[in-house]
Amino acid sequence: MKKAFTLIILFLFTVVNSAQNPSEVLSKDHSIDSNKVILPDATYKLVSQVITNFLSSYHYKKQPLNDSLSAFIFKEYLNTLDNSKLYFLKSDVDKFEQYINEFDDFLRTGNLDPAFEIFNVFKMRLSERIKYIDFLLKQDMDFNTDESFTPDRTKADWAVSVEDLNELWRLRIKNDELNQLLSGKELKDIPGILTKRYHNYHKIILQYEAEDVFSLFMNSFTQVYDPHTDYFSPSNSENFAIAMKLSLEGIGATLRQDGDYTTVATIVPGGPAYKSKLIHEEDRIIGVAQGEEGEMVDVIGWRLDDAIQLIRGKKGTIVRLQLLRAKDGPNPPPVEIKILREEVKLEEQAAKDEIINVQEKGTNFKFGVVKLPSFYTDFEGQQKRKPDYRSTTRDVKKILNKFKEEKVDGVILDLRNNGGGSLQEAIQLTGLFIKEGPVVQVRNSANNVEIDKDQDPEIVYDGPLTVMINRFSASASEIFAAAIQDYGRGLIVGSNSYGKGTVQNMIDLNRAITIGNKKLGQLKLTIAKFYRITGSTTQLLGVKPDISFPSQFISKEFGEGGQESALPWDQIPATQFNRYSDLPKSISLLETNHNERIKNDPEFQYLLEDIQEYNRNRNRKEISLNEAVRKRERDDAEAKRKQREEERAKSLGIKLEEKKEVDPPASKISDYELKESGRILADLILSKVG
Repeated sequence: MKKAFTLIILFLFTVVNSAQNPSEVLSKDHSIDSNKVILPDATYKLVSQVITNFLSSYHYKKQPLNDSLSAFIFKEYLNTLDNSKLYFLKSDVDKFEQYINEFDDFLRTGNLDPAFEIFNVFKMRLSERIKYIDFLLKQDMDFNTDESFTPDRTKADWAVSVEDLNELWRLRIKNDELNQLLSGKELKDIPGILTKRYHNYHKIILQYEAEDVFSLFMNSFTQVYDPHTDYFSPSNSENFAIAMKLSLEGIGATLRQDGDYTTVATIVPGGPAYKSKLIHEEDRIIGVAQGEEGEMVDVIGWRLDDAIQLIRGKKGTIVRLQLLRAKDGPNPPPVEIKILREEVKLEEQAAKDEIINVQEKGTNFKFGVVKLPSFYTDFEGQQKRKPDYRSTTRDVKKILNKFKEEKVDGVILDLRNNGGGSLQEAIQLTGLFIKEGPVVQVRNSANNVEIDKDQDPEIVYDGPLTVMINRFSASASEIFAAAIQDYGRGLIVGSNSYGKGTVQNMIDLNRAITIGNKKLGQLKLTIAKFYRITGSTTQLLGVKPDISFPSQFISKEFGEGGQESALPWDQIPATQFNRYSDLPKSISLLETNHNERIKNDPEFQYLLEDIQEYNRNRNRKEISLNEAVRKRERDDAEAKRKQREEERAKSLGIKLEEKKEVDPPASKISDYELKESGRILADLILSKVG
């Protein structure tokens, strides 16, 4: 699984007086003692029993807590602690296996001793590794030999001996040193950089207390039910609440921790990261610096909340980030970007409109485009019955009426990268395009099905419609797109959506149990599942477009399908509804025309080449540790990138000296997917005329 260590996704928004000093981040009020044995207290034993009861009784999956589930919990906990199998020895794991079928009993009785015992062994093994790393960093590495490094050890065997583990670490440190060397660091400075990296990580783990260990174990437990069920410790619950209540300031992204890396989970619509176009989902942040001149701090191996403290800061200040881009494969060169921290305002997340002109087969078309980054609503304004409160449906309705006045030939609704939001808004937005009827079915853990309907008989727009989606269109976006597709009301184009079709509820554990004045945290629990009006769930499979665009983001890595414990796809009876048209009859012709066009579209061809290159990089199991080989690979990749940049710049009419960042300025980029969506909509209109 991708979630590890701190399994909670925290918003990178908060109001603080200034950016954090790296030394302050590593100097918390926790004792640092490599010999300290961490033990659970009675509080955590009781809380674990309450969480166990909630999961067993109320989770949608209705998974019985038995020996089979115990084995999954055991595996997940070991993966959480040592996903790359670089710390534990096989003898450690063999010893731990005495508990493999007993975690179900431990959780029922609140016995956390085995979980804490495993963590304490991990901490001991980490201390041993740090000593060996210090030894390795004093040695001279030979970068002329033909050795290789395997970065992904998730499916590898546990090391049998200390000597085997030492060899794995020798290759890892050699790769770390070579990466630094190829990034322009002086050879004499590299040992100091890596010493700081690993000692910082060690220091963070040494500061773990009982609450941290308990959180690790309980999230290993919750994750075997599904990837969206999480335990929030008291401190993380408070951080989450503060982030949700305060003015949204920061870079506008959510993060998760993948092993040693801080990884971008989502980009928040309207935020600085979103507007910059410089950072994307699944990019790994390896360094953070403050302002134009601040020192770049290596954050590989840092705890997620510690890395967040460096990244967030006061609006109007600059943060520099060093990234490993997901699209560049398993061993990409680092890229440095600058982002100006800003407040994320509702207006920036709101629906926006534009008019595009498309010429197809000698006919000119004027299309209205609605860009919708999220499904939002002003809940407070709605509750207070403010006449002008903002919402997705209200804003889009105004835009559609404006389009009708401008006599557009069709409408394109852009849901790319829309991660969802208000379910009610998804239902009401659908109602702008249909007369009335069911939009989504929701089945709860008791197998009761509720049908959510559009009750408003008014159709605001009844003309030609196309909806754009991609791999990062999720949840409410999928509900809307699925309904439009099922009614035959519009054409869905793009790439397959994310596949999140589950519903979660937050449970305050203090309402379930009282232990003095102690705060006990929260449980985010999956309680229901979304189903289309046809009866098929959007879970796992998402929404498949009528016309598909090529995408490098595959389901098993970028989407619900990449989560090992994701709930399965299934089906319930369809509900009664009336289709508006039989679009599938037109799709074959539209698809043929689309495929012919993209053969001659350089942007689509660039994308296809990128996908091929990405797949080649992803499928590489080993990385050369020979400096000449690695340098040649990077030089070739850089030469290819520059050639691509020159070709794109020429086709877009951009002078290369205008380019200040790695990517072309957002205002200069031709949105080839939007352009092609317009041509597909034009084809649809022409096919009906014909």
